[in-house]
Amino acid sequence: MPNNYFQFKQFTIQQDKCAMKVCTDACLFGAFVANEIQANEQDAIKNILDIGTGTGLLSLMLAQKLHAAIDTVEIDTPAFEQAKENIAQSLYKEKIEIFNADIVQFRTEKKYDYLISNPPFFEADLKSGNEKKNAAKHDTALTLQELLHNADRLLSTTGFFAVLLPYHRSNYFEEEAAKINLYLSKKISVKQTPKHNYFRSILIFSRHEVNTLQEEIIIKNEDGNYSPAFIDLLKVYYLHL
Repeated sequence: MPNNYFQFKQFTIQQDKCAMKVCTDACLFGAFVANEIQANEQDAIKNILDIGTGTGLLSLMLAQKLHAAIDTVEIDTPAFEQAKENIAQSLYKEKIEIFNADIVQFRTEKKYDYLISNPPFFEADLKSGNEKKNAAKHDTALTLQELLHNADRLLSTTGFFAVLLPYHRSNYFEEEAAKINLYLSKKISVKQTPKHNYFRSILIFSRHEVNTLQEEIIIKNEDGNYSPAFIDLLKVYYLHL
């Protein structure tokens, strides 16, 4: 059974009210995006939107490393309350504003320089009897098309959109994004170990058509220890790295 909290070096994630708990691939996603922005675009990224924040994990990971102001949207009220508490008890509460809203109805005058989302993504896969988990893990609350439409609506003309998806959904998402002129600039395929198949994709889109850079990240080596690439990304977050 998952713990009710996950302790990072600079913040704590309480998660007893959230259907989706802290998981390794979400942590990898947050760390990768934070590193990308810090290394390449930090001065240009003034505001960020986290779509479907859950516990607030991604917003807090970005806030730890970046100067940008972060807005975060969560439709599920218990998850919103938990994320609000996690953010309020962190060192980064002044950087993050959280909204209890459906992204489809969310209205703002802002256009964001960077969007990030770990969406409900097991569309058409086997669903559980737990409605909260279904909304968190499936597209019962937000379809991938709705996510793309609202990313297009909220993204600035020079902005980037990063999303974490199951590997088997990534080609479909890339094709749908291209239909609305969101072009894949980077694709990171993720494996648990060298012997496993890819199971997640980190996809980064922009409004400008470029040659897609493709990389892979392997979480653990054959010996069961975290890989050097994973350690390099997560060492500023994980307690025991």
